[in-house]
Amino acid sequence: MISAAKTYPPRLLPLRLPRLCVAVTASDPTELIEKAEGLSRDNSFLEFRLDYISKPALAFPKIKHFIDTHPGTVIIATCRRAATGGKFRGSVASELDILAKASALGCQLVDVEFQTAQKCKPAQLQKLRERSALILSFHDFRGTKKLDETLEKMRAFPADFYKVVSTAATLSDNVAVIQFLGREADNQSTIGLCMGEQGIISRVLGVRAGSVFTFAAAGPGEETAPGQPTAQELRSVYRIDTVDAATRVYGVAGDPVAHSLSPAIMNAAFRRENVNAVYLALHAKTLKDLLNCVREIPIHGLSITMPYKESILHHLDNTDSHTTKIGACNTVVRAQDGKLYGFNTDTSGVVRPLERRLSTLQDAKILVLGAGGAARAAVFGLRERGAEVYILNRSLAAAQKLARRAHARSIKRADLKKYAFDVIINATPVGMGNSRETPLQEKEINARYVFEMIYDPAETRLLQLAKQRGAQIIPGIEMFVHQAARQFEIWTGKPAPQDDMMQVVMLALQERAVKAAAAQVKKTR
Repeated sequence: MISAAKTYPPRLLPLRLPRLCVAVTASDPTELIEKAEGLSRDNSFLEFRLDYISKPALAFPKIKHFIDTHPGTVIIATCRRAATGGKFRGSVASELDILAKASALGCQLVDVEFQTAQKCKPAQLQKLRERSALILSFHDFRGTKKLDETLEKMRAFPADFYKVVSTAATLSDNVAVIQFLGREADNQSTIGLCMGEQGIISRVLGVRAGSVFTFAAAGPGEETAPGQPTAQELRSVYRIDTVDAATRVYGVAGDPVAHSLSPAIMNAAFRRENVNAVYLALHAKTLKDLLNCVREIPIHGLSITMPYKESILHHLDNTDSHTTKIGACNTVVRAQDGKLYGFNTDTSGVVRPLERRLSTLQDAKILVLGAGGAARAAVFGLRERGAEVYILNRSLAAAQKLARRAHARSIKRADLKKYAFDVIINATPVGMGNSRETPLQEKEINARYVFEMIYDPAETRLLQLAKQRGAQIIPGIEMFVHQAARQFEIWTGKPAPQDDMMQVVMLALQERAVKAAAAQVKKTR
């Protein structure tokens, strides 16, 4: 039996549903409505997760008052049983009774799980549709498979919206859901997305592909599904309300990538310069998976992070001279013909901050700590501008190899006391993540400037020692912003709004520091 035509209940007819529905959870009715009150100022579409309340019926008087006093707010009532991924411990009959009463109170939509519908009589579901629109939903908490087959089975039950939610084990699972939405959007009102960290693509781009709306958490720690971003993230960072068919997609790809501040800084730059684009965090567990997404979504540009900066080179159609010399790529452009071009903007991240401070880089004596990809970018970028570069690395052989290739000099740690430098650059990961480690001790720091490539924490132990030594410091945030600014310029052809980008990163790092401090206090209690 094919689903009935789109015959929405009378009170839903004049409504045009917003793209974003915010899930509201609480352990008691008072907390539920207090949260709803706060959220309704900025969100006119809410989902009341009644299954989070031990006795949902106790919330009815407060829900009735909220609906009566917020006529412009659309409410979904959901009471998902534990057997289908929710928290309600009652029977199918009890779930339907709660939803029917929520509908009578004025909730414009009710959500019923497909497994529940299979245990109902048709008349029970039809009764729910007399006053509210029915969302028939299915959640696969294991993977993404048989989407069309699942929807076909669901369509045997008349509903106003069909919601199919899977779990993204790969980035490519998002492609499957987006293509599924594209096929089905014209046939019925469909809602689709992927759960999990890798599902962010579908949560942002799903509405563009045909999903009627998507879901967001009310705030951090209030997720009702794995990988669910907050409403603030989807609106302020990803600008979901403006994503359309012409929106270009960019992203930062790596493993891991959750810690990256690139989405915040790049989306802020796109917004500031009125570029119709969105930038996503892409947790790519394999390069093959990432490249499939680049082709199929398609993705117009990538920031490449570890561990793919070197392996991506084999899949590029061409690279710039920096990338060839360095042997690592951190920026990819997808041309209109689908060809991939590689660049390395880490050199700009190093050179630009120094050019602002030194009258010239010609003959400047600069010590680079490390011999990996970041160090190579620094060494080659500085050598191109005539700097006298020295390389110090734990492995002398690696330092000597890089020195030969770049026409620089390698140096032993024991010989540091013989030299004075204009700049010392830390291109190692030592000191990352609030570590108290440092690549150099205070007495070994003999330079006018100490430049840190690490941007989190904002001030590493090395920079603290440098200040004690009397050196001027250049924090890693500058390198991060300048390399990102160059990426923005390559992708858009526009000057990057560097001041805005810097401000966004500084605020994000401050928020991280506050959260980390709060977590530490909580841990010690």
